[in-house]
Amino acid sequence: MDLTSATLTLPSTRIELDAYFQRIGLGNIGASLLGEDCRPTLETLRLIHRQHPIAIPFENLNPLLKQPVSLSLPSLQQKLIHQGRGGYCFEHNLLLRSVLLALGFQVKGLAARVRWNLPEEAQMPRTHMVLLTDIDGEPYIADVGFGGLGLTAPLHLAPNVEQETTHEPFRFIQQDDLYTMQVKLDQTWKSLYSFDLQEQQLPDYEVANWYVSTHPDSLFVNHLVVARPDEGCRYALRNNELSIHHLNGQTNGQTEKHRIQTIEELVTVLQDLFLITLPENDVLESVLDQIVKRA
Repeated sequence: MDLTSATLTLPSTRIELDAYFQRIGLGNIGASLLGEDCRPTLETLRLIHRQHPIAIPFENLNPLLKQPVSLSLPSLQQKLIHQGRGGYCFEHNLLLRSVLLALGFQVKGLAARVRWNLPEEAQMPRTHMVLLTDIDGEPYIADVGFGGLGLTAPLHLAPNVEQETTHEPFRFIQQDDLYTMQVKLDQTWKSLYSFDLQEQQLPDYEVANWYVSTHPDSLFVNHLVVARPDEGCRYALRNNELSIHHLNGQTNGQTEKHRIQTIEELVTVLQDLFLITLPENDVLESVLDQIVKRA
């Protein structure tokens, strides 16, 4: 699949690869990925794709605090790399795109309609960003920004093939030029999102980003949504409801549910489980307190 037409326009600021590799826990091998003999391989993509979502959480504190979400590369690097924060799909995948381009990958930005927990007839806007990359002539989907069931490995864009990851199995189904990504939960395939291969430009993402970060009905404006995969489990937080899903071990795929009842406990969970360095903000405490009391 030819991706040479990938022309998403981003600022000319250079990606800080050393700092990025340190952020995702690959500082000891980052230099080897930058050598003159380095090639954009599937092994490299898998390594980065596994580490990125474990180290950088999915979170929506900015929209919740009525703060802007900038998609400029300097802002993304400052927030996700240097400030110890996370973000949502546009932030995660634009940052990853810059990293992959610097490593010599061909990358194309796509847009998806979320299908998770929605009826088949529901019509949703294209508010999710995914990446398409070509490796040795084969197409792969990379996506480190979907949240609670986000990928921990790139997927070969091949329909009807069950693909293992470090967490759940995934697959694509295809109807004409539309692909739907599905996850296998309890032996049942469930749709996450649908997309085609039409390339998106930065203004397309900026419009969708403005909608999800400012619209009064947006999930991210009204609810705290945080997620992070880890070794053998996934952490997810919706307002004050914490879920810890174990993929193996003694709990054998069971999910723990906890209701957070104090702001102190909520702060501890955000910092210790989701690895978020909380921003200095005058209204942060009151917003978190409202979340605990409202729920």
